[in-house]
Amino acid sequence: MTKLIFMGTPAFSVPILEGLIENGYDIQAVVTQPDRPVGRKKVITPTPVKEAAVKHGLLVLQPEKISGSAEMEKIIELSPDLIVTAAFGQFLPEKILQAPAFGAINVHASLLPKYRGGAPVHYSIIEGEKETGVTIMEMVKKMDAGAILSQKAIPITKSDDVGSMFDRLSIVGRDLLLETLPKLLSNQITPIPQDESQATFSPNITREQEKIDWNKTAEQVDNQVRGMRPWPTAFTTYNDTNWKIWAVTPLEETTTAEPGTIIKRGKKELWIACGKGTVLSINTLQPSGKGQLSIQDFLNGVGKAVAESDKVG
Repeated sequence: MTKLIFMGTPAFSVPILEGLIENGYDIQAVVTQPDRPVGRKKVITPTPVKEAAVKHGLLVLQPEKISGSAEMEKIIELSPDLIVTAAFGQFLPEKILQAPAFGAINVHASLLPKYRGGAPVHYSIIEGEKETGVTIMEMVKKMDAGAILSQKAIPITKSDDVGSMFDRLSIVGRDLLLETLPKLLSNQITPIPQDESQATFSPNITREQEKIDWNKTAEQVDNQVRGMRPWPTAFTTYNDTNWKIWAVTPLEETTTAEPGTIIKRGKKELWIACGKGTVLSINTLQPSGKGQLSIQDFLNGVGKAVAESDKVG
């Protein structure tokens, strides 16, 4: 039986771990991030991967920093055949990468070499890509630069957001990994080096990137909103307060108004001028200190003072 160490942290990683368990791989240990405070009350919460590992009675290791840690020595001591990572969230030192007989591989949520880094799903949607996918690759010291073992693409629809894509990609990743492992372990795969000239990057989203730039077209703003939903969430400002923008619809209408201008305010609709004369309608938003509201509930409640010709930004 093949001995594996699994490393992962968010919900994306859980179906991949459970697929390995269900298919008879010997999971010697699960490595995940430490428990963290979550929510307004800062409740100390285990990672989704830890919860899954505990449910299956697996050894859980949670190094704050894996390099030079006691957990690293434990991994080496276990002498696994292979390390499998999926959104673990830390770089692995060379000592770990070289420990298993078959090395370490990663389940990465993009079609490498595009979108290396920590937020590939966000950027794929924000940049208006028509498809994304999963790459199984060898792990090397350079971030997401290892040779490709297998890939599978899936479409991005106009109704998709980060949450829906993570759900779909975790299943694609699980199935692709389970297809790939027998071939890898029997030396039936020739790894394909990545084309460095085609590499693009997707660093973690910054607060500045969350703010909507109304000079972008309505379609680009829609991509941004979906590319940050359900986290970290795009926002705009109005009268020195923040509105989180949860859902919008690009419209066929055009306008000569300056981007960021409210050009229509009805009982059930709020239209905003965007770049290149485009227009979008806000469907769902969240005013500062409030919960999510449909645009109708917002305009009939806390948004009563919002008027045409006002500016957001």
